[in-house]
Amino acid sequence: MNDILNDEFYMKQALKEAQQAFDRDEVPIGAVIVSQGRIIARAHNLVEVLNDVTAHAEMQAITAAANVLGGKYLKDCTLYVTVEPCPMCAGALGWSQISRIVYGTKDEKRGYSFIAPKSLHPKTQIIGGVLEKECAAIMQNFFKGKR
Repeated sequence: MNDILNDEFYMKQALKEAQQAFDRDEVPIGAVIVSQGRIIARAHNLVEVLNDVTAHAEMQAITAAANVLGGKYLKDCTLYVTVEPCPMCAGALGWSQISRIVYGTKDEKRGYSFIAPKSLHPKTQIIGGVLEKECAAIMQNFFKGKR
């Protein structure tokens, strides 16, 4: 399978996680981490459930993946996340030395690329816009329901 099809397949898995967050009345962001063609971590936002501002999908996924791998570095791993990481998550991803980040839609207000563009590891490859419409739609539907 080529990279684009792989990226779309794994982003669909992240979207399933985002739907779980949506169903729990959490901001619907989902993430999966892949190592050697295998999903080693699945997560979604748990900020409200855990009453913890740091319980973003990416943070949950980083911890789960590190536990699976038995170490803090996520070299040779790819994070698929439905929304561009915030500066907090980008900083943690930078410290993890993750090799690749694939995100769905930009976060025009709180995304790392606008606030802290140098927070990721310099060798991390970034790909944006994978299933962008689907990733943006779940966020728009969630916030439309809040208004």
